[in-house]
Amino acid sequence: TIREGHGRPRPHGAPGPPMFAQSARVNARRALRLRVFSTQPEVKRRDGTVAALSKHRGFLDYERSPEPYRPAEERVRDWDEINLQAPSAEREELRRQTARCMDCGTPFCQTNTGCPIHNLIPEWNSLVYEGRWKEAYLNLASTNNFPEFTGRVCPAPCEGACVAGLIDSPVTIKNAEYAIIEKAFREGWVEAQPPAVRTGKTVAVIGSGPAGLAAADMLNRRGHTVTVYERDEKPGGLLMYGIPNMKLAKEKVQRRLDLLEAEGIAFKCSVDVGVDLSAADLRKGHDAVLLAVGSTTPNDLRLPGRDLEGVHFAMEFLRKNQYHLFTDKEGKLKSHWSGDRIDAKDKHVIVIGGGDTGTDCIGTSLRMHCKSLTNFELFARPPEGRAPQNPWPAWPRIFRTDYGHEEAAALHGQDPREFSILSKEFVGEGGKLTGIKTVNVRVEGGKLVELEGSEKLWPADLVILAMGFRCPEPTIPEQLNLELDKRNNVKAVYGEYATNEEGVFAAGDCRRGQSLVVWAINEGREAAEKVHAYLSS
Repeated sequence: TIREGHGRPRPHGAPGPPMFAQSARVNARRALRLRVFSTQPEVKRRDGTVAALSKHRGFLDYERSPEPYRPAEERVRDWDEINLQAPSAEREELRRQTARCMDCGTPFCQTNTGCPIHNLIPEWNSLVYEGRWKEAYLNLASTNNFPEFTGRVCPAPCEGACVAGLIDSPVTIKNAEYAIIEKAFREGWVEAQPPAVRTGKTVAVIGSGPAGLAAADMLNRRGHTVTVYERDEKPGGLLMYGIPNMKLAKEKVQRRLDLLEAEGIAFKCSVDVGVDLSAADLRKGHDAVLLAVGSTTPNDLRLPGRDLEGVHFAMEFLRKNQYHLFTDKEGKLKSHWSGDRIDAKDKHVIVIGGGDTGTDCIGTSLRMHCKSLTNFELFARPPEGRAPQNPWPAWPRIFRTDYGHEEAAALHGQDPREFSILSKEFVGEGGKLTGIKTVNVRVEGGKLVELEGSEKLWPADLVILAMGFRCPEPTIPEQLNLELDKRNNVKAVYGEYATNEEGVFAAGDCRRGQSLVVWAINEGREAAEKVHAYLSS
């Protein structure tokens, strides 16, 4: 016989206990040993047992548990950040989550399919797990100029490429990044560090969005004298005016801008290069120029009735609302835009287009107390999991519920999205929008086919076009005689960033087309190194 358990004999060859029963007993014995010998806090594991926190089997022992946003019913009533400001006592859950990091031999999370700026994610996950927060911050800051921005607004392609996601849910990388940088600011570890020596070289950076700020930061660290030109009243570009308050508080943007200014970067705001100051004259006055003006020409929807009052581009809607919020707090600002915001209060609102911008328009409309809200998406509802043609570690094109969708469901009782919808005509009376005609579609042979009998008229007082952006505005490239690519972006090879004009470089969305904040930071950092090499030659 083979002895088992408490010495009860089992005949040779007889079936043993089920595999999961054996596993449970093994886990129970292991848990007992850990509770006896470990000084780590005790945490609950996914099998229901409680044991000392351990990283050795973390990705097996602990389930993914991302930090939640503030409750939707609460946050939709204000313009404060949606992030839950968890007290320090709740940080033990973050340690449990970082224990799930597998410390992979090949960490795809920090490759081009994951993090474009190559954050050393397994390293700072381990440091957070060990409670070495300052070292985690220094590690994070070595690759990311602005983790307080990416920790809030990045869709986290690193998590899409996480190896744990192959068989389970990915590590909560974005939560860890956010926690590290906010603790660093609270502890006073983030300090201005102006360069000890200046090179005497001058660089003009046109545009103060994430690409421009990252480039300015890196060039300033090299000792060059950097001036950032911004046409708005405040620097920050998309970060200040395009991403709404509830997603990125403007105090957090200003906090970083103050640091950059203390380090010696000069900001010249309310200067529209190409209008107030010719781009050619600007080039003559500096040793090098870097364009980081973004992709600001929106995709339009030229349908019958497009000129009716009530049809607006997403960025016009979001920017005017941000100006209104600044005005509420600080008094009237001089602006290139009119002082009137586009108000969604008591209106039937339709947002055409998904993505982050569409979600931001949804969240903004809800906070303005719209009467109803619908979000049109042209293509079919994505699958719940990866499709065969969308393998790991590519970005998972799956169905997601973002903060705006959750808020709409909380207020109006249902998800606002309507899929496979093609807009056909804007309808109005007396020059004002009253509705929009649509038809349902499906994809056949790579083409959209309209479904007969699916025509519908939707009531609409406000339609917001959130269909992405095409290219930068043409004025500055024309004044500098810059070559453009086939999409009308500034032509400059990725990794080199030099344009056809000597001493003129381009980075971010104006070069690559619309993309993520993290890609803008990547290009700003890399372009700064090319500018530095040019100035040093």
